[in-house]
Amino acid sequence: MKMSSHISVLLVSFLFVFLLIKKSTANSSPSYNVMDFGAAPDGRTDSTEAFLSAWSAACSSWTSATMYVPAGKFLLAKKAVFSGPCKNNAIVVKIDGTIVAPSDYNVFKDNYYWILFIHVEGIMILGGVLDGQGLNLWNCKAFRRTNCPRGVTTLEISNSKDIVIMGLTSVNSQMFHTVINGCNNVKLDNIRIMAAEDSFNTDGIHVGYSSGVQILNSMISTGDDCISIGPGTSNLFIHGITCSPGHGISIGSLGRHFQEAGVENVTVDSVSFFNTQNGVRIKTWGKPSTSFVKSVQFQHAKMINVRYPIIIDQNYCPSNVNCPGQISGVKISDVTYTDIFGISATEVAVKLDCSKTNPCEITLQDVKLKYKNQLPKAFCANALASTRGSVEPIIKCF
Repeated sequence: MKMSSHISVLLVSFLFVFLLIKKSTANSSPSYNVMDFGAAPDGRTDSTEAFLSAWSAACSSWTSATMYVPAGKFLLAKKAVFSGPCKNNAIVVKIDGTIVAPSDYNVFKDNYYWILFIHVEGIMILGGVLDGQGLNLWNCKAFRRTNCPRGVTTLEISNSKDIVIMGLTSVNSQMFHTVINGCNNVKLDNIRIMAAEDSFNTDGIHVGYSSGVQILNSMISTGDDCISIGPGTSNLFIHGITCSPGHGISIGSLGRHFQEAGVENVTVDSVSFFNTQNGVRIKTWGKPSTSFVKSVQFQHAKMINVRYPIIIDQNYCPSNVNCPGQISGVKISDVTYTDIFGISATEVAVKLDCSKTNPCEITLQDVKLKYKNQLPKAFCANALASTRGSVEPIIKCF
């Protein structure tokens, strides 16, 4: 008994010392406040260089580090590139304030992004607000002025891995709010995205050439796709998204180029659409391409006043340029729609407009859509569609 008691005391003592060491190590992790590098929280002083200096310090740390943005408004008047690789793979970017872009859209000219993280690993971005101040550019485009620039993405994560973004709010982006490009293992959770319904190309989250991306528990209100899924995307999981307003969750457009990567292994689960143009959509250009869509599950989706709750459009040809009369080469197969329910804003609740040379291969199960308290219609062309359980509207395209 004495020996056992002695061993227990030693184990407890060891655990206590271990916890003290762990706590001491955690407390010793450096934190770099952007204000210590000259950033001003007044929303007028350009703090770009201060942010980059704080990032450089955190990136150069051999131990885990924090880049801290306190409360206040911080203007980043130039594009900000936070690049790696870093000496540690555990940097936290903690944002308690608001980061604002310049209101003059000509500042960025032909740049593609405002804030870019590239070649980084193990980065966590927590909280905060990114304000792209895109209103002036939207107005320029609305009046069809010829000198309007394309606009920039607010936040891009490129060629990186093991990234977590949580609690971030993005408002009024000039173009896309968030782009995940060429990445592996990225998690976006509790994201809030807001832009006007009539804003141009303000996709909420765009994923391309990336694998292992999760988009969870987020609210997206925008003028374009809430989530867009581009070429080269695989193993994507989307869950708990509310889209209102916007153009829905879209795979595509795909097939713009002849040689183009496809999209595979995508799950869209437990999502809600309110007053949107589309619900779940697959969109491909009407011209030859090696691209494809396969192994996709759309499940447990609520539709309220959605113009096209379920839509496949393989004749996409904006402005009728470079594709009139051509046929989409994108092959769509193994796509399943399960438990899709709610109210369509138009009589045609299901639109399957597929390729003549590559008919869609899809399954619908337990679909229940209404239109003005009556059964809506389905449009079907070049689709091989099988049904299981109860499916409304009736699909006649076997």
